[in-house]
Amino acid sequence: MIIGVPREIKKQEYRVALTPGGARQLVERGHHVVVETLAGAGVGFPDEEYKRAGAEIVATHAEVFSRAEMVVKVKELVPEELDLQREGQILFAYLHLAVEEAMTLSMLQRNIIGIAYESLVHNGRRPLLEPMSEIAGRISVIMGAYFLGRSYPTTALDAAGVLLSGVPGVLPARVAILGGGTAGVNAARMALGLGAEVVILDIDIERLRAIDATMPGVRTYFSSPAHLEALLPTTDLLIGAVLIPGARAPKLLTRSMMRLMKPGSVFVDIAVDQGGCSETSRPMSHADPAYVEEGVVHYCVANMPGAYARTATQALTNATLPYIQRIADEGLAHFATTCRRYPELVSALYTYQGRVTNEAIAKAHGLRFSPLREFESA
Repeated sequence: MIIGVPREIKKQEYRVALTPGGARQLVERGHHVVVETLAGAGVGFPDEEYKRAGAEIVATHAEVFSRAEMVVKVKELVPEELDLQREGQILFAYLHLAVEEAMTLSMLQRNIIGIAYESLVHNGRRPLLEPMSEIAGRISVIMGAYFLGRSYPTTALDAAGVLLSGVPGVLPARVAILGGGTAGVNAARMALGLGAEVVILDIDIERLRAIDATMPGVRTYFSSPAHLEALLPTTDLLIGAVLIPGARAPKLLTRSMMRLMKPGSVFVDIAVDQGGCSETSRPMSHADPAYVEEGVVHYCVANMPGAYARTATQALTNATLPYIQRIADEGLAHFATTCRRYPELVSALYTYQGRVTNEAIAKAHGLRFSPLREFESA
């Protein structure tokens, strides 16, 4: 199979979908890897490393899309990439189609086989989402701690000036985390390590029990509007780490709830790439990461792991490469067979033969849901 690796052109995105080591493994299995020049430059992987791995370097974005049977990316397509898609090719990336109507319609029009990293489920886990959730969870505390200080150059961000850890004689900051999944737990570990007081809220009692048993420094709280309203006035750093796979993030925080927080406190929304979990959230970039709503500093960068792009690229390739290999080994013409052999791919399949194969995506855009079994019985 011809596998294409374009350079990411989303603003402030330096990650690349495949390391030179990953390209080498694909080439050794008999596949042809086409990499856009400078695709790995932002993470310290020059073109020469890809060449030594056996990949072909091409000059343009368009050439990667025109030649590849499968395009592997990090982030969803940006508008200027929509018309580059080739009829019937595979797109394997973080797609987030629930908040990308134009991209969804474009993929359907071109019969793109869309496979989303974020929705692949294997043995009850999301192995392609977990590495980025781990990184995003850890980053959320680093950024939250930074924006609690008054060192940010924009004077409009009137931060509280609170040190997360406190010092002897001064209480530490309180960190409240919405969601006890991978991102939330990693955020809690970082916050604990920095000496903060940490509370995790979730609606899954068994998950809260597990956190209570394994992280004795973390307090757990059942998530409800009443409990949130009671907690927010004493919270210094609030982290939104909620996820409904494939769907928009639930709006757990209303504007009136945000007003309950102390002036200069900080809110980090990890879920902003799925629409955000607060009515006050809107996607930002690493170049312009923060703004103030209701007196609260909001950090809502839609590609948070991109700030630590080399670590993120290596972690992503470790997770995605086995699936890239399986799809490539079977070939584009035998994709349905690949899904029968590896049924976890079905959980990640968003579009196929011009139809939406994920119920949450179909509901988000008012489109007909067509499960893969419909195609197999046709």
